[in-house]
Amino acid sequence: MSATPWPLLLLLCLAGAAGGGVLQARAQPDSKGIYACVLNVNSKISLHAATNHQATVVCAAGFITIDCGLQGETGFVDNLTTLAFVPNKGEFTDDAGTCHNISAENITPSMGKIWYNVRSFAAGARNCYTLRSLVPGLKYLVRARFMYGNYDWLNRLPVFDLHIDVNYWHTVNISSPEAAKNVEAIVVVPDDFLQVCLINTGAGTPFISGLDLRPLKNTIYPQATKAQGLVLLARFSFGPTDRSDVIRYPDDPHDRFWFPWVNSVLWREMSTTRKVQNMNPDLFEAPPAVLRTAISPRNDIQIQFSWEPQPQPNDPYFIIMHFTELQLLQANATREFYINLNGDLWDRDAVTPAYLYSGVYYSTFASRKGQYNITINATAKSTLPPIINALEVFSVIPTTNLATDSEDGRHMDNGHTQNM
Repeated sequence: MSATPWPLLLLLCLAGAAGGGVLQARAQPDSKGIYACVLNVNSKISLHAATNHQATVVCAAGFITIDCGLQGETGFVDNLTTLAFVPNKGEFTDDAGTCHNISAENITPSMGKIWYNVRSFAAGARNCYTLRSLVPGLKYLVRARFMYGNYDWLNRLPVFDLHIDVNYWHTVNISSPEAAKNVEAIVVVPDDFLQVCLINTGAGTPFISGLDLRPLKNTIYPQATKAQGLVLLARFSFGPTDRSDVIRYPDDPHDRFWFPWVNSVLWREMSTTRKVQNMNPDLFEAPPAVLRTAISPRNDIQIQFSWEPQPQPNDPYFIIMHFTELQLLQANATREFYINLNGDLWDRDAVTPAYLYSGVYYSTFASRKGQYNITINATAKSTLPPIINALEVFSVIPTTNLATDSEDGRHMDNGHTQNM
């Protein structure tokens, strides 16, 4: 069976400084310990619900959510997540950048409000957003969001770079006017602020639709350290049958985006309504909503998928695979399987997922290979086919002058640890 390559969805889940400005946004607890939205340290900004019904505003602890193209004093509440969005006033960026609506032909009925407009930076080689009131030494998820939407009526798709502080993060290459692109990284922040910078490389005017910041526990994603950050290549949930069924906050308290990978030709979908629990400790904390679905191969033998490294500086990869048994197996039934990377066993011991408990198989060191071909094969004594619930793949960016260790290492966490 031929390997299944990343679908086009991958492009969506990946889908200001000279002339730059400073945006300030923070979240702080009130006297009762409940986090209240503090959207602007200089003046009040009101929020309104996107419908006429009263909405519950959620300003989760430390969450910063910016609609970069939204002007004025009023933010809004997203109907699906109940998260509060901050408007991007010019005073926060020292009047650098200008806001624009995308063209009407690129707006669809199901489109989220975050995509309706952008902020572009025609002046200056480097324009930065500064996110303040952070906790030094804490780990954060930062996500930049882009939809060109032909906002400038030039129909010229730009290419530009993103930096986190002074460190290269990602090259934004817009593939079409209507394409939505999410770029995500996990970094340890050394100071009480973080800068996200758009760099003009001479291939078009940089712009941005939205910017998110989410605090994480320092115990999760141990590959993200003071020396290196993680850049998301893909985060897939296996088992949903609806391609639009993206899992995020509040189902995931860290507001990660889990995109469904659907292939009913090659895979059977599995699901349970029972409670799935995370092991303690759990180094990745995949949410139960993700772990309650899985796939198995229709040929009952092998699950296979592959990808090629992107031609960018951050091409070593960490691989994280999530496994949870969703069926209560009979005494004479066995489900166990091996994982192979490019034909080589990841570990000599077979994987046996635990019933309704999270299990994680992951790299401890980044690997650098010309091709990544993962196969999950049933063992000779297994009476049931292999399964997988979710997959995450990250590339590496240096966040200090320290070099990234490219030695290939692997680790399994399934209620116990096992060095490979």
